[in-house]
Amino acid sequence: LNARAALLAGVKAAMASMQDSSELSDWNLPLSFMKNRHKEKIEGVEKGETSWRMKDRMKTVSVALVLCLNIGVDPPDVMKTSPCARMECWIDPMSTSPRKALEQIGVNLQKQYERWQPRARYKPLLDPTVEDVKKLCMSLRRNAKAERVLFHYNGHGVPKPTANGEIWFFNKNYTQYIPLSLYDLQNWMGNPSIYIYDCSHAGQIIESFQHCSYQRESELMLMNSYSRMSCSVEFVNWRKTNIQLAACSKNEVLPMKPELPADLFTSCLTSPIKASLRWFCLRKISKKLVPSIDLELVEKIPGRLNDRRSALGELNWIFTAITDTIAWVTLPRELFQELFRQDLLVASLFRNFLLAERIMRSYSCTPLSQPQLPPTYHHPLWGSWDMALDHCLSQLKDIIEGTATYQPNDFFAYQLKAFQVWLVRGLELKRKPPEQLPIVLQVLLSQLHRLQALELLSKFLDLGPEAVHMALSVGIFPYMLKLLQSKSRELQPVLVFIWAKILAIDGTCQVDLVKDGSHKYFLSVLADNEMQCEYRTMAAFVLSTIIRHYSEGQKMCMQGGLISICLEQLDDSNPVLRQWLAICLACVWEGCDDARWHGVRDNAHEKLYKLLWDEIPEVRTSGVFALGTYVANNTDIRSEQVTSINLSVGTRLLPLMFDGSPLVRQEVIAALHGIILQHDYQFQMAALRISDTDLPALSTSITPTGWINIHRVDNPGSHDQASNKINGYSNSPGNKLSSNKNTGVANRPSGFTTSYSSSSGESVLDSLPRKGNATQTFVPQPLKTHRSSGCSTSALPSGIPHTTYSNIWKAVVNLAEDPCPDVAKMASSIISDLRNKASDSSQLKPSAENAGSYSAPSSPTHRAKSRNSSSEQSPPPQPEPMPRQSLQAVTLPHSLRFPRSMQNVMSRDEDDDSSDSDSDSDEEAKRLASMTTQFCSWCCKYFAHSITKQPDDIDPCSPGYLQREWRFIRNAECRKQATALKYLTAKSKFSDQLFVNKNEQSPNILRFHPYEPHLAVVSKSSVSIWDLEQGAKIRSFPVSGKFAVKITAVDYINPHDVTFLLTGSDDGVVKVWRHYADPVNKPQLVASWRAIHDMLPTNKSAGMVLCWEQATGLLYSSGDVQRISLWDTHKEMKIQDIPTGADSCVTCLASDSARKSLLVAGCGDGSVRLFDRRQPTNCCLVSSLKEHTGWIANAHVQEGSNGFIISSSVTGDVKYWDPRFTQSVKTLSTSLQITACDVHRYAPLLACASRSQSIKIYSTDSDELVNSIRYHDGFMGQKIGPTRCLAFHPHKAWLAAGGTDGLIAVYSLEKKR
Repeated sequence: LNARAALLAGVKAAMASMQDSSELSDWNLPLSFMKNRHKEKIEGVEKGETSWRMKDRMKTVSVALVLCLNIGVDPPDVMKTSPCARMECWIDPMSTSPRKALEQIGVNLQKQYERWQPRARYKPLLDPTVEDVKKLCMSLRRNAKAERVLFHYNGHGVPKPTANGEIWFFNKNYTQYIPLSLYDLQNWMGNPSIYIYDCSHAGQIIESFQHCSYQRESELMLMNSYSRMSCSVEFVNWRKTNIQLAACSKNEVLPMKPELPADLFTSCLTSPIKASLRWFCLRKISKKLVPSIDLELVEKIPGRLNDRRSALGELNWIFTAITDTIAWVTLPRELFQELFRQDLLVASLFRNFLLAERIMRSYSCTPLSQPQLPPTYHHPLWGSWDMALDHCLSQLKDIIEGTATYQPNDFFAYQLKAFQVWLVRGLELKRKPPEQLPIVLQVLLSQLHRLQALELLSKFLDLGPEAVHMALSVGIFPYMLKLLQSKSRELQPVLVFIWAKILAIDGTCQVDLVKDGSHKYFLSVLADNEMQCEYRTMAAFVLSTIIRHYSEGQKMCMQGGLISICLEQLDDSNPVLRQWLAICLACVWEGCDDARWHGVRDNAHEKLYKLLWDEIPEVRTSGVFALGTYVANNTDIRSEQVTSINLSVGTRLLPLMFDGSPLVRQEVIAALHGIILQHDYQFQMAALRISDTDLPALSTSITPTGWINIHRVDNPGSHDQASNKINGYSNSPGNKLSSNKNTGVANRPSGFTTSYSSSSGESVLDSLPRKGNATQTFVPQPLKTHRSSGCSTSALPSGIPHTTYSNIWKAVVNLAEDPCPDVAKMASSIISDLRNKASDSSQLKPSAENAGSYSAPSSPTHRAKSRNSSSEQSPPPQPEPMPRQSLQAVTLPHSLRFPRSMQNVMSRDEDDDSSDSDSDSDEEAKRLASMTTQFCSWCCKYFAHSITKQPDDIDPCSPGYLQREWRFIRNAECRKQATALKYLTAKSKFSDQLFVNKNEQSPNILRFHPYEPHLAVVSKSSVSIWDLEQGAKIRSFPVSGKFAVKITAVDYINPHDVTFLLTGSDDGVVKVWRHYADPVNKPQLVASWRAIHDMLPTNKSAGMVLCWEQATGLLYSSGDVQRISLWDTHKEMKIQDIPTGADSCVTCLASDSARKSLLVAGCGDGSVRLFDRRQPTNCCLVSSLKEHTGWIANAHVQEGSNGFIISSSVTGDVKYWDPRFTQSVKTLSTSLQITACDVHRYAPLLACASRSQSIKIYSTDSDELVNSIRYHDGFMGQKIGPTRCLAFHPHKAWLAAGGTDGLIAVYSLEKKR
């Protein structure tokens, strides 16, 4: 609390110092990569044991009512007062003859028990002999079998129990008391049983019973030790399987007040309301509250116990709620489940036992139980019970006289209000679980308060898994199951919400829902278009949980029209609903062939294709998941229709291998794996063809424009042969390299990294001349893919004939090099498994069901016929044996070479194969056969946690919100100070060296954090983070994976809040890192994807060039390609490809944050190209500025609507451009061979560096030289080395420089402190 108060005080002080609060614009900036898919691992909720569900539900089926009263004769060891308590079962035995009274008492006792368990078999035994008890007990146990038997013992007419473990009965003539050993009684009663002892010194019986149980258990253990050679006797824990209730402890005598019944303990257990009313009237306080009430009037309370609208029924209702609540709050959860939820009669007896403890203790008696319960007589809720009794008795006289009607009690209304207060304040105060939860369940029985109770219960369940487990342990499940039979429309939303919460935690409830036909309730909600989409989403989730991995649920829901209902709503505007509709379809198709054929008849796969291009990554993933289960057919039938659908779906999934979301790509590889398993033989052949394809011998040469020509050398000395043309491009000296103007298509998927097919369906490698020698210029071609027709099979890389099998297999090979480790691991496992299968034998024989061609059955019922007809067809000709050869190592520039995964995985030595054991192969096969993702389970986790709770970062009372507020105030103050830099003059010199240190490797890129004192230093394939205040390195970590890559771009994502580090490498991969500056936690990969897949080889590589826009969440990527790709990081998909129209690579990118439409690209040929993103793709290029003569080193767009575009080239000229004109406004000649250049965001400063060991800083306003930096700080400061990179701080007058000698220096206008 002190820390939070200090933080709040600091925030208020900072806000007071701010003059203009409107500058706090950071609240409106969107955050990227902050969704749940980025912040947590893709896995489901850990499934614990369902402790709320009783493993062995029991029932008390037989009851022995043993009454030893001997009316008229008192036992010799009991001294009774005069007068004393005489009533037994509310009957005075002296009012009639002893025999008749005894029979009437037995009848009354049976009726009192029947109120709690009417279906049990009752057998009264009046003043019995030992033999009678034996016969009855053995008969009841024989009929009860494994169920529970109750033994009720009333020993008011016999001596007290003995210390030897004996209770007393009579002989036939009632002249003697005959003892019965508890050991024998245990033998006759068996297990499980419940014993009730209503007699003085009853605690002695429990003690003796326990001693006998120990003795019996010891005997069983001894018998088992001696019977090793024969069958052992099953061990039974007699102490845990038997329940005992005693009226008092072993040294206590039952109360004898004449106003009380002699069997007060039995009365409390069997007629608690009547006993409680009598006891309440006998208390002194009640005489003051209700002086007109006497015991005779109490007997006239109107109503029935089972009528909750009557006075007596309402008292019973309230009593049940109070005793349940006291037990739930006081007892351990397991004990509560055992005593109050396992057996209906036992639960009633223990509720009433709590009252018996309260009443008996007031008369100096302590009831005992086994298992032992903690004391509950002092619980505060007993005060509410007294108030309910007082409320009823205060109206009783007027009700009997007929002058008034009964006014219901407000007990439940008050308890609901208390529960509501707990929901509002309980969590904030970190209080104990709400005591009102069992009472809320009782309120559900009332139609008056039912809706309010359900709404409060739904809010409680929304607190998280712990709340759901708590509610289930109380006993919510049967109530909720019963309410699904209600036809009330107003209850549908809240009931769907509650069931979504229950099933998110415990999916085993699916059996109960299907058994009772309750799945129809959720089908009706899902099909109701007038229902809010949020609740239809929950209904879809409930149905998907019901049918997931449960064949009976799939069958019943399919018969209810689930597939048609889901397909009809796939166009809904709510993305979460679309997601769960697809998941629901996936669950109903998984392992259910009938459901798949139902989907085929509804053309389900065609309707699901539109989800593959959805803007929400989760929706795209769910669409892939649904299609994956749709084609994962486990049957042996391989008809033409099945094969056609499988390959069609596989082809449609291929473009998604370049999706921006790892979630989508991982599901794609899982779906492709299902197709590969079904067509195992064809993919083995494809794998062998790819591994055995001979690549042509190639050589390279450089063109004048910087591109690489590829030569096929079949016969040395014949390079003068005529050149071939590729796709209309000529490589003759008179023709320059030009690109297709139609390369950019919005939302079009990318191609592969190996080679690219032309518009004629011919790949680049296929286009290479097979005979003679020729020179060809490598030209990237667009991937011919359209949404309406799917992915063209010709638009895939190939060194072999184009078939769908090879295309799918090449997609898997490419995914083995995916930047996401999980995706690459799955793909590598598939490749390794199939390669092992393909190389096991020199000749593969196709099976009839895999290689044959069959006609599609019209419905699932025609499968047998199709199977029989297929057996008559002759199998296709077997292919010739293909020898296993290793792939020759061919060095190709960049994307022309085969993927490393293909070389590494497909060309393993035979020695490695022979070392694999059969057991390892079997285990690998089993693992691959069950290769699935955790996407569905992870989606279910959404409902397991709070849905309505306000996130911490927008909750004004949370510490996270206060931290954000502090950061935003700091940022605003920093930006405010930065505006003063606009007025710097040429006299301001960078003469102060703030920081100097040596990096392990030469830095290539420097990047200041806008608000933190951090400097990111990029060296080849690693990133180092330096703390400028401490002058120390915080962390250094590698960015590349298995293969060495060069980092060519770096930036900060969400720098105003929780910052991530963005890196781009020369292989076209973009990665986003968290904890990059955390000295404790290792950097974690948040997201990764291949932004550019076809980097072109050049003599001077620009690698990948990135430009990040925080306000829009757009990432511009380019480099050694002829286009600029726009990625929407919120959608995690490419939204546009803009062709550059240049014959060279893109060296730098800049965007105008003010205009929101201008994009500037500097190119390797010296041109500066301006693009308007608002225009169509082919018309985005609005201007090409060609005054530079060399490689563009930097391009910058000045702040403000009238800002210039400043560009600099390696030849040393800096030009200022007005976007409205094609000629430069002015030119600055630096007389340097520029190696690095940067422009300050606010200050009119431009810094240039060269290999001549100097850094020059110019004023962009006057073009004057501000100063030059040649030496490091100090009297003997050494001369700076050749500078490779420069970077201005965005909001401070700081300049960072990195040299080839590894030294990093930061210069400033300020003096060191």
